[in-house]
Amino acid sequence: MTEPGDDEREQWALVNTPLGQEWSGRTRYAAAMYFNRRGEMNAETLEIYRICSRLDWEDPLAILRSHSIGSDWLAKINEYQHGEER
Repeated sequence: MTEPGDDEREQWALVNTPLGQEWSGRTRYAAAMYFNRRGEMNAETLEIYRICSRLDWEDPLAILRSHSIGSDWLAKINEYQHGEER
C-alpha cells in the first residue's frame, strides 16, 4: 500500500469513525463517498454506508461481511488497519 497523502489520511480516519458517536454514521458515509468517487469502493458498498448513515451504532463493515458484499473494500480496510498498527 502506498503512503496516503494528508487528504486521504483524513478520509481514512473519518471512514473509521468509532461507532456510537453522534453523527458518526453520516461521517462514515461522507468518507465512503470520497472513496467511491475515487473508484476505491463500489456502489453496492456505498449503499450500505448510506443505509447506516443515520444509525450511528450500526457497523457497516459487519453488514458487508454478513451479506458477502464489498470484499474488495473489506480487504482495503483490513490492509489500512494493519498498516496503522505498525
